[in-house]
Amino acid sequence: MNRLTRPLSFIVTATALLLTLAGAVSQSRAETLKTEVLNPRALPLGDGKISTTARRGYVFSCSTQFHGGGAQRDGDWITGDTWDLTRKISVQGDVAWPNARFTLTETENERRLSGNGLPINHTTGTFPVRSADPAYRIDRNPNTITEQQIMFALPQAPVVASTPSCVPMGMIGVALSGVAIFNALDGQGRDAVAHEVLDRCHGHPQREGQYHYHGPSHCVPGGSGNNTLVGYALDGFGIYSGYDANGREIVNADLDECHGRVSPILWNGKEVNMYHYVLTREYPYTVGCFRGNAVRVSSSRAGNSGPPTRGGMSGPGPGGPRQPPAEALAACEQKVANAACRFSTPQGDTRAGGCRAVPAASGAVLACVPERP
Repeated sequence: MNRLTRPLSFIVTATALLLTLAGAVSQSRAETLKTEVLNPRALPLGDGKISTTARRGYVFSCSTQFHGGGAQRDGDWITGDTWDLTRKISVQGDVAWPNARFTLTETENERRLSGNGLPINHTTGTFPVRSADPAYRIDRNPNTITEQQIMFALPQAPVVASTPSCVPMGMIGVALSGVAIFNALDGQGRDAVAHEVLDRCHGHPQREGQYHYHGPSHCVPGGSGNNTLVGYALDGFGIYSGYDANGREIVNADLDECHGRVSPILWNGKEVNMYHYVLTREYPYTVGCFRGNAVRVSSSRAGNSGPPTRGGMSGPGPGGPRQPPAEALAACEQKVANAACRFSTPQGDTRAGGCRAVPAASGAVLACVPERP
């Protein structure tokens, strides 16, 4: 009996092992097999695609005036109204950030994000860009990557607002790598992903030293996966990878005016059919407008900002100065005090006024203060 039982047990075990391995291989192949829709050698250039309303394939920008910044000249990968991803160069360097930190904690109603803005799982290029780097002749990014205070809370169950709202210049979400996600525009209002020379992980710092992405990055956990959560937008909705569950590339035609859609996703450990954004290779790449009610957040150099207030805005606590709206800050970027300014609120109203030094969590900042009626 024992002589017969042991071989039978071995056969059953071996068969189960082979089936398990076959399933793992099948799943791995499903993750790696991709159906590309876009031609990487002729991606559509997003220049000029800025709107004052929600519109598919456009950025509904809170800022309507742009005052410079970004690449000094076009790279040879830009031709007419397309650009060639396969020819675009990257900023050189392989800088590690062992002090990077990023945590996600959850309560019954909130998802709290905290970090210092540095990538927890990948290196960056060398910034400022060195004069010996070929990128220097195109984009002389002079900024130094520095730690940032990122701390805010998002709803566990985000709700679609009655109307979409504009996205600011600056952080519109956070990737699971701990890095800020910006909208698709550079300081001149152009297609940042096409024009700016980024590092191999498709990131770079802005003038305050905040390292960020303007589009998808293969260095983000899940960034190359199928229908995989890669980050959170500031309205609480998830941001997902650019391939559906079957490995087909997602493009603008599959998405709405805010660069999102309703489809089955894994959310809070369960498969649900709900709204989410998608990071794509097609402009506007990240979030074109907010579908939900975005929290107001401040991202400043570490040590200069206190804990978040209940609204998600960074500040020193009750009674202290609050961070001006991102739209008001963006309206006075690269302007001097008392200069005329104008911005649109998330509700779509236009405010005109002057650039004034106002108190904020990180000290006095220049913001657009509307004129009193």
